[in-house]
Amino acid sequence: MTLFSIADWAYSARVAGRFCLKIQRGFTLIELMVVVAIVALGTALVSLALPDGDRNALARDGTRLAALLESARAQSRVAGVPVQWRPTGGGFAFDGLPATAPPLPTGWLDARTHALGNAPVTLGPDPIIPAQAIVLQLAGGATPPLRVATDGLRPFSVEAVQP
Repeated sequence: MTLFSIADWAYSARVAGRFCLKIQRGFTLIELMVVVAIVALGTALVSLALPDGDRNALARDGTRLAALLESARAQSRVAGVPVQWRPTGGGFAFDGLPATAPPLPTGWLDARTHALGNAPVTLGPDPIIPAQAIVLQLAGGATPPLRVATDGLRPFSVEAVQP
């Protein structure tokens, strides 16, 4: 009977370890869980970063309307004639603009946008006008409405409607 020396034992352990390492294949459960967590985190961040198309469309129409109202207000002051903005069936109209002034757009960027109410907005010719507001909403009502308003002295601005 032959006794193994410590050197033989160490050699056998190294050879056995190599075979064990070659036999192990695949990923551990921890590695798979880490990958799934990273993918889930990335998916959540991407879904939060996607813009809300309806809210952006209404905000674009509101910002554009505020700029158009200020343009009509300036033209009214320069010409010295009163100008009124009023909603129409498919958009809006500016009444009283001078014939020499370039025509202003009369439609919404998004066909679903409409103004609530039918009250006209007076835009001049006085430098200080009454406080006025226009509430915009998308058809369907899923998106919160926006107000395009002025206090009479400041320019028109877009703000969220307070419930």
